[in-house]
Amino acid sequence: MVAKAMGAAELTFPGAHSRHRKRTMVGRWDIVPAVRRLALFDLDDTLVDRRGAFHTWAQEFAVTYGLDDRWVTWLDLVDAHRSGSMEQFFAAVRDQFALAESVENLWRQYRRRMPELTTCPAVNLAALVELRAAGWRIGIVTNGMADNQLGKIRSTGLATLVDGWCISADVGIRKPDPDIFRLAAQRCGAYAEGGWMVGDSLPLDVTGGHNAGLRTIWVTDPGLASVAREEGPEFFVEHVPEFVVESLPEAAAILLAQ
Repeated sequence: MVAKAMGAAELTFPGAHSRHRKRTMVGRWDIVPAVRRLALFDLDDTLVDRRGAFHTWAQEFAVTYGLDDRWVTWLDLVDAHRSGSMEQFFAAVRDQFALAESVENLWRQYRRRMPELTTCPAVNLAALVELRAAGWRIGIVTNGMADNQLGKIRSTGLATLVDGWCISADVGIRKPDPDIFRLAAQRCGAYAEGGWMVGDSLPLDVTGGHNAGLRTIWVTDPGLASVAREEGPEFFVEHVPEFVVESLPEAAAILLAQ
């Protein structure tokens, strides 16, 4: 399906200059190379299949604790609709199944296993290769624990395809705070302003990226994408993304056309 711009202004990049002065987050003025083509990506369920990895983890968890399949569905649903932290999730799991293990140990085991289960679709890896070949700087911006998220970046091969990343627990800033996007851009040798943010979360990736000066692409499922295109800007509560797409390769194609 062809991506459709969502009420966006003309998509143009500012003129490039060889070097610019930019204020860093710690209040110093550093020299940062200006890069016209910067793309930042969310990690979970944008670059990698976190949902599929979680389902496999839930199946293994059910086998370990002698639970039937309905509890796999329960775990999937609680995770999909949770608003709190993973520590709170595992506190609920421990209480639900009256487990003797501590919340901390359950959470630690999960973080150790998830990078082993997480995959990055070959088409997503190929899209990043194509962007890099076209001269794009690529970064990852993700909320989560450093061991879990960095494990995913390394195990999926993403570490060799990007210029930098920011993991919230590592840098002490979480999306949608604009500073985490700016720091990620800086780690890629670029400005956030005028670049792009691609992700599956409207509040975290689209609104957060917009507030950092990034153009945005929302990656979502076909059903929501269709509704958003039909309703137009009225569909969105906050910032309207420049594009709505159904896959990362579709987003990459838009970037390559800029």
